[in-house]
Amino acid sequence: MLAAKSVIYERLGKRAVEALAKRNINARYVRDKQEAQSAILAMIPDKASIGIGDSVTMEQVDVLAKLAERGGHEVSNPFIFLDDGRFADPPEMRVQKMRQALLADIFLTGSNAITLDGKIVNIDARGNRVAGIIFGPKKVILAVGANKIVLDVDQALRRIKNVAAPLNCERHFLAHRLDKELPCAQLGLCVDCSSPLRICCYVTIIEWQRSYEKDRLSVFIVGEELGL
Repeated sequence: MLAAKSVIYERLGKRAVEALAKRNINARYVRDKQEAQSAILAMIPDKASIGIGDSVTMEQVDVLAKLAERGGHEVSNPFIFLDDGRFADPPEMRVQKMRQALLADIFLTGSNAITLDGKIVNIDARGNRVAGIIFGPKKVILAVGANKIVLDVDQALRRIKNVAAPLNCERHFLAHRLDKELPCAQLGLCVDCSSPLRICCYVTIIEWQRSYEKDRLSVFIVGEELGL
């Protein structure tokens, strides 16, 4: 079963890479987390400043730990968690780090979904992640598990709202005992709620990268099941 899944992920990943390239977006298929980590680290110059957008996939690839070992990088990371799942920084400091991340040399994050025709689809709560992907940092690197490849934008939005969003609500709010206030966390699917804690607020679809920015956005599709 695992071997069959690896074959499917490779086929899907390579198709998505070709589609992204046709949209002027740098893309590369890598087999696993280790290959992704090596490739991403090779793209980050010494002493480059680093901004972090919330991404379980990038955490699983473990790039930040390797950058810390290398040293010399100023890192703006608003998503540092304590052992109990709470954020390490107070809210005002997290917002400051989010703003600093938008001015970094390198912005590291993931994506909620990539379509087989090469569109990158994301939904954010605050918008700091999608803002950094679109504009601000000099270079943006996305790590995306092949499990997030979908047929089209409609499937991408369904996946995000009915798979990624409920899981992210649990991840961010469970430690604060607020998950019960979000319908998707309770039901496991989106009901287009009006909760003040709603995380589906900003929807972006990247369809193209202009030629003079061709080296700015790079996508690594990893042939494993990663992220949420």
